[in-house]
Amino acid sequence: MSTLLISACPGPSACAAVHTYLFVDGLDVVARSDSRMAGLDPKQLLRPGGPLCPTDMPCKVDVATQEQPEPGPDRLTIRVRLRGETVIWSDLMYPGPDGRPVEEVRFRLEQYLGEVERAYAELGQARQSDND
Repeated sequence: MSTLLISACPGPSACAAVHTYLFVDGLDVVARSDSRMAGLDPKQLLRPGGPLCPTDMPCKVDVATQEQPEPGPDRLTIRVRLRGETVIWSDLMYPGPDGRPVEEVRFRLEQYLGEVERAYAELGQARQSDND
């Protein structure tokens, strides 16, 4: 089973815009899939019942958009589905630690949902401190 870690770039002044990092087993899925891409805004991906929430019916989820050399229409899309107590991401294509392509990853449902909830709560705390 793989492990998911989600974080967000703070946006200006560190980056042009706020974007989500998706790490699977310590590897940045977006950067390793296509270096021209940047993760979508966390508000799009991490909201309750949002696109990363798995269901029995597989769904395609845009997780990143082209940023380099300039913003464009290209998207990085994954397929998310729930099978029992396992969340499956498929339609991937990035080099793993051994250089071989990773096409599918599986997460324990509890770890996956816990990480999405943690990242969403952290996003809310960051917004709260911005408003203080």
